[in-house]
Amino acid sequence: MKVYQTNEIKNISILGSSGSGKTTLAEAMLFEGGVIKRRGTVDAKNTVSDYFPVEKEYGYSVFSTVFSVEWQGRKLNFIDCPGSDDFIGGAVSALSVTDTAVIVLNAQYGVEVGTINHFRYTEKLSKPVIFVVNQLDQEKADYDNVLAQLKDRYGNKVVPIQYPVVCGSGFNQVVDVLKMKLYRWKPEGGVPEVLDIPDEEMDKAMEFHQALVEASAENDESLMEKFFEQGTLTEDEMREGIRQGLLSRGMFPVFCVCAGRDMCVRRTLEFLGNVVPCVDKMPKMVTTDGDEVAPEVNGPASLFFFKTTVEPHIGEVSYFKVMSGKVKESDDLVNADRGSKERIAQIFSVAGQTRNKVEEMVAGDIGATVKLKDVRTGNTLNGKGCDYRFDFIKYPNPKYKRAIKAVNEADTEKLSEILTRMKAEDPTWIVEQSKELKQLLVSGQGEFHLRTLKWRIENNDKLPIEFLEPKIPYRETITKSSRADYRHKKQSGGAGQFGEVHLIVEPYFEGMPAPDTYRFNGQEFKMNVRDTQVIDLDWGGKLVFVNCIVGGAIETRFLPAILKGIMARMEQGPLTGSYARDVRVLVYDGKMHPVDSNEISFMLAGRNAFSTAFKEAGPKILEPVYDVEVSVPADYLGDVMGDLQGRRAMIMGMSSEKSYEKLSARVPLKEMSSYSTSLSSITGGRASFTMKFASYELVPADVQDKLLKAYEASQAED
Repeated sequence: MKVYQTNEIKNISILGSSGSGKTTLAEAMLFEGGVIKRRGTVDAKNTVSDYFPVEKEYGYSVFSTVFSVEWQGRKLNFIDCPGSDDFIGGAVSALSVTDTAVIVLNAQYGVEVGTINHFRYTEKLSKPVIFVVNQLDQEKADYDNVLAQLKDRYGNKVVPIQYPVVCGSGFNQVVDVLKMKLYRWKPEGGVPEVLDIPDEEMDKAMEFHQALVEASAENDESLMEKFFEQGTLTEDEMREGIRQGLLSRGMFPVFCVCAGRDMCVRRTLEFLGNVVPCVDKMPKMVTTDGDEVAPEVNGPASLFFFKTTVEPHIGEVSYFKVMSGKVKESDDLVNADRGSKERIAQIFSVAGQTRNKVEEMVAGDIGATVKLKDVRTGNTLNGKGCDYRFDFIKYPNPKYKRAIKAVNEADTEKLSEILTRMKAEDPTWIVEQSKELKQLLVSGQGEFHLRTLKWRIENNDKLPIEFLEPKIPYRETITKSSRADYRHKKQSGGAGQFGEVHLIVEPYFEGMPAPDTYRFNGQEFKMNVRDTQVIDLDWGGKLVFVNCIVGGAIETRFLPAILKGIMARMEQGPLTGSYARDVRVLVYDGKMHPVDSNEISFMLAGRNAFSTAFKEAGPKILEPVYDVEVSVPADYLGDVMGDLQGRRAMIMGMSSEKSYEKLSARVPLKEMSSYSTSLSSITGGRASFTMKFASYELVPADVQDKLLKAYEASQAED
């Protein structure tokens, strides 16, 4: 493959719902571009995309696949992305390094939740969008309905470039209203006959053509003037108007294909090659320092790594985009994120797992390399004198969490190594060793996501694992003030131990007044504040430690030991062993022994006095509550709302967005354990949701009783 220049390179993501036919479209594009001699199929498990064993096993895309097609003197870099929301990380990465999105729709189902989710990401990243309606040969295909759905959701910016003469099994003709020609295919597809539009189609074709002319003119002032003067535009002028419309997101062209029979794929490639903006026409990328970087071949060398795979017999394959300058074999670069030096041994232009060596790549191009020492997804490598650093890929928060463990405990360390490696391939995995819950936790985008993880570990790495329900990180707090004292005394020959602590505990909230006077059992306790420490707890909330000791009842040197004892109990609350939070402790009295008092004595006295007072201060258990936002088709709103209410949800509000409803709720984390699976079941996979931590709230009394009994039972077993 020759070295293409920045103004000859186009980077395109292929997006769409599962089942829309993205992988099949990619296969047809590779065939038309001469990269492969024969088209594979998903059923035959021999496509360029979906080449990993897990993808062949399940029949769906798990990873994004990079491939390139040389077309009419230009290089089209494509990234074929998974359709399932569980693997959204691949789409987010791809959109972040490409310039245009091709969103594929299934002509039978139209605008699906995957379509909406992917379009939302193009909106966030301001990427041009082209819609491609696929599978027009299917029995239930309905182009007019798909077009109506697109216009209903995205308005008059949706402009058809083509429409099918007939949908269904008889599909083999498309009217192209940019070229004003009819394309007709033989049953095997491929190169079409290009014919004049028949009389019976001319009125419809002219109506669509006029709409395209007007939409093209709207995106360029000079074209608008020509349109007003002449009433029409030439084909080249329309292309320029469409290009400007793509750049401004003022137009979303619509194409027709039947990828499975290789119909209209060649014409789609022709449009992408002619009209889609090249890299040099796109907005400049911005570094973490806020500096704009133009994709200039004469600029300093800088590569951004957006994807990593681990492949048999090779190891890590690292995919990059050249952000500036150019890169050649044997170039020495510096990792801006990790400080390490790297040598680029080889550079490849890729088509799935097929790698073709190239001499160099210039700004804007996408390629791969192997055998780097210390490069991770998201890292930037720079040439001499360059200190660019990029960090523009923002992954969504995880939605599904499970505890994971090796069936054989001896394999625990090996499992951790595997998970670290897999996170490098898919950064949407979050792996955490929870000291609090004493579990290894793995979080992903859904049950599908984790099921795939399990398959890969058990089949690729031959390591049996099991998923467990993750424990909930409850918190403990108090609801009223109480008082307690404790004397620690121990005499067993030699020096003894002695420490006595008197303290008061009360609930703490921001801005509460300084302590003054308390009454317990008719006795008054007046506080004289000497010192206050506000401790921000690692697990959230605060501990406020107040020294109210007068007259030297306890020497100041023992106060840190008392605090240490209290903190030890805060880390293992008296009710369920969960972390405690939002407590103010006032140490106001105590006793010492001139010989036997020491730090351990006061630590134990403080710990036990605090524990006693805590249990008498109306202790309550807090649970984590999350803000949940569900995007659901209006038809399923009632069922989804009912399901949420059954999960102790508090509905916060609703809003409409075309045919979808947006439902906001606050839901306890305990009730969200398998929500992604339930929501998919209720809505047939047409809804999506996001969740974000909101706050800790008191659990209901019945839930607290269950938790206390479960904790007591677990302690009895121990």
